[in-house]
Amino acid sequence: MTIPADLLDEIRGEAAERGLSAYVADALRFKRDRDRLRELSDWLQEEHGPLSEAERTAAFEELEDLDAEHERRRPAGKHDAGEAA
Repeated sequence: MTIPADLLDEIRGEAAERGLSAYVADALRFKRDRDRLRELSDWLQEEHGPLSEAERTAAFEELEDLDAEHERRRPAGKHDAGEAA
C-alpha cells in the first residue's frame, strides 16, 4: 500500500497523540461503517421505495442533532476519523 507523502505528513501531524496505526484503523472502521450504511440504505430503498423530501429533511435534521451531541461529548482536542468526509 502506498500513501501519498503529503497526505501521510498531514495525517502524522493529526495523529501524533494516538499514533498513525490507531488513526488509520479508525479511518478504516469509519469507511467500513459508511459502506455498510450505504448497503442498508440501498436495500431499504429497494424494499420500500425512495425517501420523500419530508423524510429526507427529517433524517438530515436528526443527523445534525446527533452530530451536535457527539461533538458536545467529545473530549477537547480529539478528532473524528471521518471529520473531513
